[in-house]
Amino acid sequence: MSAIKTREIDYQVVRSPRATADIVVERDGRIIVRAPAHLQDERVEDIVEAKRYWIYKALAEWRDLNATRVLREYRNGEGFLYLGRSYRLLLVAEQNEPLLLKGGRFNLKRDVVERGDVGAAQSVFRNYYIGRGMERIAERVRYYAPKVGVEPAGLDVRELGHRWASCSPSGKLAFHWKCMMAPQTIIDYIVVHELCHFHHQDHTEAFWNEVDKIMPTYKERKDWLRINGAGLDV
Repeated sequence: MSAIKTREIDYQVVRSPRATADIVVERDGRIIVRAPAHLQDERVEDIVEAKRYWIYKALAEWRDLNATRVLREYRNGEGFLYLGRSYRLLLVAEQNEPLLLKGGRFNLKRDVVERGDVGAAQSVFRNYYIGRGMERIAERVRYYAPKVGVEPAGLDVRELGHRWASCSPSGKLAFHWKCMMAPQTIIDYIVVHELCHFHHQDHTEAFWNEVDKIMPTYKERKDWLRINGAGLDV
């Protein structure tokens, strides 16, 4: 990956054996140009320049969406998402696990907050989503993989930075733990999206046609994730 600046537009170029180039604004605000390995730098610059208006518009939209990012204090009554539903936080003195979802509330051991900083509570929530994600997302992959006609080599749920999911060259899937904060319909879209990349690495028309075969309503789910993705955080 190489970093380039063209007339006040900072972007990074990721080269791979793909047929076409495209530009994306990642969830962290970075501009990524995904380009064929053989495409010359001058041609990449031309593509960025031609998309200048779209890039500015996409960045403005990204700033608007991220302006509503939630700042957590981990106090009683705060809402935390799980499978698209908000559950209020309840700090409790004693329980066997650091975090449990019961009685319609997220029950968090009080000493997690009292003995540590916000990072300690964040880690507890991350571990909770990872554990539940390994079960639920794996089940959805088993359901959709035969429909897409692929056989993943493995699955993991972890921190993925700006990506919702990824697939290694060996066919192992990885999903961001934040997926577990989204509604089940959105998780299904992320699963189908990633499985279809087994057939097409690019986001070309052929790729989206493959997604459409499995999930005709994917556009609505894709838009939901674009609009609400910044709010899926602890």
